[in-house]
Formats: sequence, structure tokens, C-alpha cells
Amino acid sequence: MSAPLLQLDGVNAYYGDSHILHGVSLAVAPGQVLTLLGRNGAGKTTALKSIIGIVRPRSGRISFAGGEITHLSSYRIARAGIGYVPETRGIFPSLSVLENLTLAARGAEVANGWTLERVYALFPRLAERRTSGGATLSGGEQQMLSMARALLTNPRLLLLDEPTEGLAPLVIAEIETVLARLKEDGLTILLVEQNLAFALAFADQVALLGKGQIRWTGSPRDFVAADAVKHAWLGL
Repeated sequence: MSAPLLQLDGVNAYYGDSHILHGVSLAVAPGQVLTLLGRNGAGKTTALKSIIGIVRPRSGRISFAGGEITHLSSYRIARAGIGYVPETRGIFPSLSVLENLTLAARGAEVANGWTLERVYALFPRLAERRTSGGATLSGGEQQMLSMARALLTNPRLLLLDEPTEGLAPLVIAEIETVLARLKEDGLTILLVEQNLAFALAFADQVALLGKGQIRWTGSPRDFVAADAVKHAWLGL
């Protein structure tokens, strides 16, 4: 088996004096989708923020593509090849769709990398609204813009935090189509998602976070059969 593209070893993270992540260890293999599940407040978003450098772990190690990134600045982590789509979407509301995308664009180091033309083909609605201000977009359009902007950094790993939250079923179906394309292209993805059916549809591996600790890992099929684990940590 190939070495993990992303690996967390014993990561402890805090907000002030509040201990959020307790020795979290997980690994994401190249070309795979790891879905991170857990109740609200379990530490899922904090895990993503620790990877991208918004939250600095107090101890433990985070490695990406064979190099340690634990204490790097967020912009250096992004330049190393990690794209981040936050739960808040984080677009620039005063800028147009095109301006949001242009700011993020970075030249691809491989053939068939992400360009404006390619993201417009993936998100036709953004092409139609390229001159519209970010503040005028619907929630679904803002989510598409956030994802497209992350792709234009040409990441090797994409962090997705609750991409379907608050979206209408038709928009969720569009996001499903996009993720299916990205998975087919072999992009490595770490997905945080509360919509269980959506999350499991794309997962190669599942990790369950509870009270800041990894409580279970395994395949989607094994997770579906793990009734005691689902009841204890997800209330299902």
C-alpha cells in the first residue's frame, strides 16, 4: 500500500483552555475519500482547521505528502497542495464570481489541471453568474463558488466541511454530481458531513469522532453494520 497523503498522529488542539481534540490520529490515502462523522461539537471542524493551520495543535504531528506541516502558516499549507472549503463558505461578498475565482487561481503543475474554463464546465451556474457579486448569490451558488475557488488552487487534497448544510435537495444533487466527478478524477478528499447518506455515498473509509477522539474507523459497509457504534456516538 502507498503511504498516506495526509496523516495526523496524536493531535491535541484547544480553543483557549478548552481541550477539543484529544490525541486524534487518522490517515487519508492518495486518491481516496475519507468521511469524518460525528455529532455537533465532536471536533470535526476543529480537525480540519488544525490541518489547514487555522488552529495550531499544541501537540502531535500532521504530515502531508511526506513532510510535516504541523506548525506551518495557513498560506504555506495551502501552497503545499491542500484546498479548504469551510462550513461558512468564506467567499468575498463584495467581489464578483470571476474576481473570487481569479484571486484563488494558481497554475497547475500537471496536465489537465484546474482552470477557469474547467471549473465553469463543472459549475455552469457560476459561468452564468460570473459578473454577479458574491453577496447576491444563493446559498447553493455560494457553496459552488467556494468549492470552485478551492479547486483553482489545484490541490492534491481537498478538505470539505459540511458542503450540503442548508441546501435544497436539487442543489445537493448538483453537489453530489460534482463530488462524483472529483472522486472519479482521483482527487483525495477529507469530507465532514452530517448528511449520512451523502457522506457514505462517496466514502472509501469512515472515521467517527466523538468528544474529540477517534472512536471507530473502517469501511462504509462495516460502518452500516456497526449498530452499537452508531447508537453510542451518533444517536442512530
